Amino acid sequence: MRRFFHWLGSLFMPPAGSSTLRRVLPIVLTVFVVLAAMIAVTNVWEVTNSSSFCGLTCHTMPPEYTTHQNTSHARVTCEECHLGRTELGTAISRKIEYSWQTGTALVFNTYEFPIRARNMRPARDVCETCHLPEQFSNDTLVEFKNFAADENNSLTYTYLILKTGGGSKREGLGNGIHWHIENPVDYIALDEERQQIPYVRVQNEDGSFTEYVDTESGFDAGSIDESQLLRMDCMTCHNRTAHTILSPAESLDQLMAQRVVSPMIPEIKGKALEVLEVKYENEESALNAIAGLEAYYKDKHNEYYTNNKEQIASAIAALQTYYKENVFLKQKVDWETHPDNSQHSDSPGCFRCHDGKHLSIQNESVRLECNLCHSIPVVSAGTAILANIEIARGPEPASHRNSNWIALHRESFNETCQGCHTIKDPGGVSNTSFCSNSGCHANSWQFAGFDAPNLRVILSEELQQYVTPTPAPTEPPAGSTPPPLVYETVIKDLFKKCTICHASGGQGGLDLTSYAGLLQGGASGPVIQPGDPNNSLLVQIQSGSQPHFGQLNPDELKTVIAWILAGAPEK
Repeated sequence: MRRFFHWLGSLFMPPAGSSTLRRVLPIVLTVFVVLAAMIAVTNVWEVTNSSSFCGLTCHTMPPEYTTHQNTSHARVTCEECHLGRTELGTAISRKIEYSWQTGTALVFNTYEFPIRARNMRPARDVCETCHLPEQFSNDTLVEFKNFAADENNSLTYTYLILKTGGGSKREGLGNGIHWHIENPVDYIALDEERQQIPYVRVQNEDGSFTEYVDTESGFDAGSIDESQLLRMDCMTCHNRTAHTILSPAESLDQLMAQRVVSPMIPEIKGKALEVLEVKYENEESALNAIAGLEAYYKDKHNEYYTNNKEQIASAIAALQTYYKENVFLKQKVDWETHPDNSQHSDSPGCFRCHDGKHLSIQNESVRLECNLCHSIPVVSAGTAILANIEIARGPEPASHRNSNWIALHRESFNETCQGCHTIKDPGGVSNTSFCSNSGCHANSWQFAGFDAPNLRVILSEELQQYVTPTPAPTEPPAGSTPPPLVYETVIKDLFKKCTICHASGGQGGLDLTSYAGLLQGGASGPVIQPGDPNNSLLVQIQSGSQPHFGQLNPDELKTVIAWILAGAPEK
């Protein structure tokens, strides 16, 4: 050992008179060692920040690692979200803090299942280093393919326009989903998963606040502790975006749409749900139950099974893969463990605040409105050639601008609704009219506050201003004659509903506020041809299969046709 240190000393401190190479060699070796150490440390840093190290080596977390690999964020490392992107010094300190938390939990067995992430970095440090909500302003067309749990796995399409939005001032925006991020919204949550939110506070442009309290919570807004307030950010809604676990129904729709599971297999949607939704004691039992589908098809659909054995085997394998990648019995994780706040069907999600029962002191609500964040869903049968997606562009009546309108509309429904909407089978799911939309009415929306007792009491008086009593039919006096079928006495009043859009300078250059404007027509030419209702554009539009925004009811349209047939007289 003494010889080694003597050699090392002579290497780095060469004696006087040594050659130039001998004197330079220690410097070169020092630089080489420092560079090698830096490269090694850098490689160690990169490896310990990789998702595979976090999920498979440091602390084994199959649910988190597996689900992360199956999302669009698979190329984003655990460190980038849980520590945030920042300068090296801060990253090292965060790494030490986070390693201490997870390390001590493993050593002292203080963790519990299911695992829940705590102390996440703010969205500004994480999400918004890639996604800048101030720049999101385009709406997006979304298509959902849904297969029914019947013998034919009947396919329906649901279309909606997702209003991503953004911008509080820019380009006159300030609406849409990302309004929440660019405008200060604070809330109080009563549980760790932040599913129970009794209080919401919105900061207005003048710096004042509007407070909303859940009418059913009994929460006292006067006793707020400011330290309890949480600021709404990306992860308030997108809490599972990197660890998505789909329910069996959602996953089956995707697998069948992608033909991984063939929708041609009879009853496959319903039979697959039967085996996937069961709570099993262990994974082996689950996989065996899924494999048992082969015996079912061999018995109940023998002819199909005989001709399509590979198709059924492939479907069974896909279902088993789904189960292994989404259900983790040892860690107590499945599709029901962690609520996904970016939806409002399987958990409250949007309805944590937008449930219609968070009211201000003026009884204005955090709007529960279908077309606030997306358009009214349009459901189309799989065999339909065309699907008509409605985008509301015209003015709304005062009733619809009421923030409580969705909670009131079913009680205030009457014949006046058909002025703008088709109303066949109102409240039904037949998709034969605007008011029979299965995308709205086929779901009970259990997390919305439609029937909240305290809310119904508060809104009972407000409802009266929108309820129009149906007048009792009256018989004309004996011997009286009906008014002449002319513009001034009959037709003018029928067009009042149309003048919301078609007045002076109105849409399409059409002015229906006067007889002269009616005859002149608009940018598409005359809208009536006196004496010829069949070739009158107004009659063609009002009689078409696509409902018009200002729709005449059948009796009104008959009156207009008779008037045109009589030559469209003014007086």
